[in-house]
Amino acid sequence: MMWALAERYVRARAWLGQLARRQKGQGLVEYALILVLVAIVVIAALTLLGRTAGNVMNQVQQTVQAGATSAGG
Repeated sequence: MMWALAERYVRARAWLGQLARRQKGQGLVEYALILVLVAIVVIAALTLLGRTAGNVMNQVQQTVQAGATSAGG
């Protein structure tokens, strides 16, 4: 009787250990998927806004150069 109870305890503990390891692996996969999603969003944003940001910087540069030229610099 005691051996059967001890054997069930060992099996239950092993099962819970396997379940915990699977959940840790699942958590890592979820974090990896979130990281990939964030990377895709950043790449898309840079692709869409990259030219706009470049145009704004060019306009700022032209304005600064025009101001320096008109000021006699």
